[in-house]
Amino acid sequence: MPTRISMPFARGLAALVAFGLGPFYPAHAAEKALTVYTYESFISEWGPGPKVKEAFEKTCACTVDFVGVADGVALLTRLKLEGASSKADVVLGLDTNLVEEAKQTGLFDPHGIDTAGVTVPGGYSDDVFVPYDYGHFAVVYDTETVKNPPKSMKELVEGDPNEKIVIEDPRTSTPGLGLLLWVKSVYGDKSDEAWAKLKNRILTVTPGWSEAYGLFTKGEVPMVLSYTTSPAYHMVSDNTDRYQAAEFSEGHYIQIEVAGLLKGAPQKDLAREFLAFMITPGFQDTIPTNNWMMPVAKTSEPLPAAFGKLVQPKTTFLMAPEEVATHRKEWIDAWRAAMTLD
Repeated sequence: MPTRISMPFARGLAALVAFGLGPFYPAHAAEKALTVYTYESFISEWGPGPKVKEAFEKTCACTVDFVGVADGVALLTRLKLEGASSKADVVLGLDTNLVEEAKQTGLFDPHGIDTAGVTVPGGYSDDVFVPYDYGHFAVVYDTETVKNPPKSMKELVEGDPNEKIVIEDPRTSTPGLGLLLWVKSVYGDKSDEAWAKLKNRILTVTPGWSEAYGLFTKGEVPMVLSYTTSPAYHMVSDNTDRYQAAEFSEGHYIQIEVAGLLKGAPQKDLAREFLAFMITPGFQDTIPTNNWMMPVAKTSEPLPAAFGKLVQPKTTFLMAPEEVATHRKEWIDAWRAAMTLD
């Protein structure tokens, strides 16, 4: 409730202002600041971060401070290192492959947000993490270089080793982890053999998605692990159909990206406001043409026509978070051995 100021005090204050001395009563409390940990591409100048920041700050009488790391897995690693001393309020950019492991840290609180309006393929609901977008992983290729793209995971694994692909590291990157789980979903116990063959086609392994996609768009490699939605960026922003996603006959692994509230959040109420804002049009409108993923809730406008031209996977793979948490280290160790990485 506003503090009432007596008339004599108000007159005295007016006199001080008139003589240029300014008010001497205590200044209002500084604007609240919400600290959000996320991945670098989210807060790049072309990513959704700047628009999300502007939209939320109009509603919250606060400032939003984004802190970026290379990729989603790196977010979890940083949180584990910081522990309860982390200054973050919200962590945005984990995915369903990491949520169980994130819960096991004990660093997150239930969000208390009504997510009834959220829709993702196969469904997803969780009392700790709020979904904000999704996309299927895909091999994106340059049609000017690759004339016969792989039509299955088998064709990718066994294809021409001179036709290279760049992938992301599953130790630091959610797309890299997604590919690891995609291969596991298709090959099962024979995944190590598949990686031993595929490594001959891999030009390099990058820490995160941004580095990998940068190599691809610079023409240094004809294929990259990305998303079925990635070609929409080039259709909308570059007005070209040059870059396309290969449709795999076995199906595609899905990524559902989520955000969570830290138990030690300095601005817990504000953090919950932000999580609720994430499933409104003010946030969801930024997803299709800034994060180039699929929104999980209503947007104020229909999707651009380019999204109707994208690969629509007939089969979706998604492992249970508990299974991933149990086996992630084991599977990554096996991947490293198959790839003969240090």
